[in-house]
Amino acid sequence: MTALPRIVLAVLTAALVGIAAPTAASAVACATDPATPKRQLRAMWISSVANIDWPSRTGLSVSAQQAEFRAWLDLAVAKRMTAVVVQIRPTADAFWPSSYEPWSQWLTGTQGGNPGYDPLAFMVNEAHARNLEFHAWFNPYRIANHDDPTRLVSTHPARQNPGWRFAYGGKLYYNPGIPAVRDFIEDAIMDAVSRYDVDGVHLDDYFYPYPVSGQSIPDSATYQQYGGSFGNIADWRRNNVNLLVRELDQRIHTAKPHVSFGISPFGIWRNAGTDPLGSRTSGLQSYDAIYADSRQWVKQGWVDYISPQIYWHLGFSTAAYEVLTAWWSDVVRDTGVQLVVGQAAYRAGASGEDAAWQDPNELSDHLTDNRKHPEIVGDVYFSAKDVKADRIGAITRLVNAHYTRPALLPARGSAAAPAAPAITSATQGSNGVQLSWTGSGASYAVYRVAGTPSTADPCFFADARNLIGTTRQTTFTDTTAGGTQTYYVTALNRTHQESAPSAGKVAGAPGGSFSVVIDNAGSGFSAGANWGTSTYSTQLHGTDYRFAEPVSSSDPAWFRAAIPSTGNYRVEVWYPANSGYNSATPYIVAASGGNQTVTVDQRSGGGQWRVLGTYALAAGTYNVVGVSRWTSTTGYVIADAVRITKL
Repeated sequence: MTALPRIVLAVLTAALVGIAAPTAASAVACATDPATPKRQLRAMWISSVANIDWPSRTGLSVSAQQAEFRAWLDLAVAKRMTAVVVQIRPTADAFWPSSYEPWSQWLTGTQGGNPGYDPLAFMVNEAHARNLEFHAWFNPYRIANHDDPTRLVSTHPARQNPGWRFAYGGKLYYNPGIPAVRDFIEDAIMDAVSRYDVDGVHLDDYFYPYPVSGQSIPDSATYQQYGGSFGNIADWRRNNVNLLVRELDQRIHTAKPHVSFGISPFGIWRNAGTDPLGSRTSGLQSYDAIYADSRQWVKQGWVDYISPQIYWHLGFSTAAYEVLTAWWSDVVRDTGVQLVVGQAAYRAGASGEDAAWQDPNELSDHLTDNRKHPEIVGDVYFSAKDVKADRIGAITRLVNAHYTRPALLPARGSAAAPAAPAITSATQGSNGVQLSWTGSGASYAVYRVAGTPSTADPCFFADARNLIGTTRQTTFTDTTAGGTQTYYVTALNRTHQESAPSAGKVAGAPGGSFSVVIDNAGSGFSAGANWGTSTYSTQLHGTDYRFAEPVSSSDPAWFRAAIPSTGNYRVEVWYPANSGYNSATPYIVAASGGNQTVTVDQRSGGGQWRVLGTYALAAGTYNVVGVSRWTSTTGYVIADAVRITKL
């Protein structure tokens, strides 16, 4: 095959990352790092039904409910997620003041009970304040997790229209085969879409009810009334669901073209043993069992993204994770529909789960498998409480391996990108570099490059290695800056097309902008024979780091630097954190008034610059910072990197 010209490669790269293509004069082919992808939908489901996640129980005060929800969003930010999927219609009810359906019982404990505020307005505002997309999650047909209609509030549409519902498996459902029911469900959903600034509409895997042994869905009369053009009831049921999906897609995008529509179906469409188009699996078939033709939704383009619940481990004989990621990737290929994998965080480290789920690397290995498939643009985790629980450290492993940088959301559609913003100021303050800019974006991405490059290399923006944050504001504070840095800002629209970068703006430490980083692999580092070398942690700085057992003698590893002039310097350290590392690692700073020792808990807070303090340092080249082995606490002491910045 003839090699593509470099300009063509650059344009292709620009298209893949969703940024305006460079000019011919600056075109280059950019090598990207799969560990720092620029665009991913990273989200968690926040379930309200049965108070799974939020609110944690019914009857909480307004302030308590709001504090809990803010904490969930802060968790999402801490894990570098880009969206939340929040259940706002769990059982034919509402988490907003709806004229169609009653207030949800999961808010106050009483269906129809006013919670005293508008939860949906509050949740959307709080998510957007953190630049998280808010995907509103609706369960279309479920009325109640019981089968007693008298327990519904008297004004409930399912009581006022008894012909709309049926009982099955101990639960109440709206009958999907009745056109008036379909219209009503769509109207109830569109009420939220039209009145609130949601970013997405999300349906879960509950369509027709999952099969219950010995029971039949009581809709034969409905089939007789409405199913005349179908040769069998199964095809008719699938068409009923298809109509809901297709019509919702049309109504959502007519009302608000920027709102995405996604569905999270059961992970298996059909098995290859039943249908040659199916996957090499042998589990429940959603096409046949719950009448969900998820493959057709993708092929017809009725959804913007599909998020199959691939809740099985790698190598599982019935439904292997890697088999299904490959199958779904093939289904979405060339359709324009994005593939986002539903991940079973609830299984990781949980009692009674298979041995594979007791491996803290299982979920992380799922995301490594995802890298084989460019069609996969993200993951959603079920559910928030399991992300928070972080059993066996599985979520921490995943984040440290795959979410070390922020990310932009995948671009949807073909809207034009905004104009490039203009940085108006970049000021070094006591808490970092404070940036301001002007622009017309719905949100912005902030990039930082060390030094003062003469031009904005397109490769600076090809992946997330230089991305330091996103915001819906026109200001940003970089609290991790050190030394001379050049900043760039890009603008994004509501469907995440990205502008060309702004002109670069230089900022640095006042007083000469001296800053130096000494890595353990560099010439400025020295350590004795008892210091080992490791690449185990993904939080390392550079290519590796050093470790040693604690002993009752100093034997420090030293970081040597050329200090240009006597003065005050900020000293920062970088180390990978691990629960098995030392809780009181002694760092020695050779200050001009004598050595000063600071202990650092290396079990947490790793993978970033940590400030030891500000010290008076003498001019000259010498061992400035040491890591001592002399500590009474257990666990390896770590020496990785040091940064020294003149103030």
